[in-house]
Amino acid sequence: MTHLQRELNGAAWRTSSHSGSGDQCVEVAPLSSDLRAVRDSKDPGGPALVLTPHAWQALLDSIREV
Repeated sequence: MTHLQRELNGAAWRTSSHSGSGDQCVEVAPLSSDLRAVRDSKDPGGPALVLTPHAWQALLDSIREV
């Protein structure tokens, strides 16, 4: 198991405040080196998207434009 896999397994996931009560739930977790992980809350054992600080900021900026 890699360091990143161990970190994802022990991550402090929280549901986004912008997630609805339906089928659009997203969870976010802070990781080391200022990385952020994003996953589908309905599939906690599934894949997670790991973003660099720059990519995380770009995602947030894009969401705010919508």
